Amino acid sequence: MAGATLTPYSRDQRHDLGGRCADGLTMTVPREYVHRTALSEVFLTDWRRHDDGWEVSAQWPRAHTFYGPVHGLHDPVLLIETVRQTGILLSHVAYQVPLDHPIIWQRVRYDLAPQALRTADHPAEVTLHVTDHDMVRRGSRLVSAHQEFRIVCDGADLASATLIYSCHSPAVYRRLRGEYSDLALANSRKLPLPEAAAPQLVAREHDRDVVLSPTDRPDRWQLRVDTSHPVLFDHPVDHVPGMLIVEAARQAAQAATPGFTVPASVDCAFERYAELDAPTWVEARTTGHTDGGRRQVEVTVEQHGKPVVSAQIACVPMP
Repeated sequence: MAGATLTPYSRDQRHDLGGRCADGLTMTVPREYVHRTALSEVFLTDWRRHDDGWEVSAQWPRAHTFYGPVHGLHDPVLLIETVRQTGILLSHVAYQVPLDHPIIWQRVRYDLAPQALRTADHPAEVTLHVTDHDMVRRGSRLVSAHQEFRIVCDGADLASATLIYSCHSPAVYRRLRGEYSDLALANSRKLPLPEAAAPQLVAREHDRDVVLSPTDRPDRWQLRVDTSHPVLFDHPVDHVPGMLIVEAARQAAQAATPGFTVPASVDCAFERYAELDAPTWVEARTTGHTDGGRRQVEVTVEQHGKPVVSAQIACVPMP
């Protein structure tokens, strides 16, 4: 569907596009609308225009191969993936961004109530109330967006979130990326996969889900970029995906704090791409404590000595 132009659909028109059907059945939204290949990685189920913005529905599974519950809590990074999918969905269905236009993050953040992550004996029903701010257009085309979220899980307030992103035509993207826009060439240059840090250090069970590789410093790791990972690389891309870097920041913050902790707030600022052909370095530094045992961790991600992402993470002991 490269180059396709989309138009917004009414609720009654969405029976063949995903969302809630006229007969009451629930489906996920089309995978193309959230830039996913595997249907199992699509978490959004519906969208509608609301009083002052949008209401988007999602369902979190009771089990997932990567974003699975731990210690009876839903994985909080699943919240960022859901926000990511929501921003992309609305860019297409509300603002007619063609499906082949890359969506590039500038900032993503959330603040959540850890107790609202408790799992139940059914999939979690999540509602995202979205309001738009500072929407920039060039002619009729959306160029950049700032969206604020209020997120409810199973009827309880879960989180607030922010997403700021830009939209680029394929031609502009090729100019921005230069030779790195060649997908096959970029992947042919990828580095060998380094060893994994100990899974228990980052609250993971398997080496394949560890995205950090140890160095001679306990607060510094090489980013572990496994392009065969079925979730973090749902489809081939020409650079390190943003969700992999978010996961690296979460794992680094976990490694920097004792015991099992929950990232109750995450604020990531994206400055440049991380390429596949050079090592990327992740550092974590504990910057202070607040009430309730919360630890503030600053995570920096660099490549070629230049910042890729900076993240501020507040970790709290498991509730």
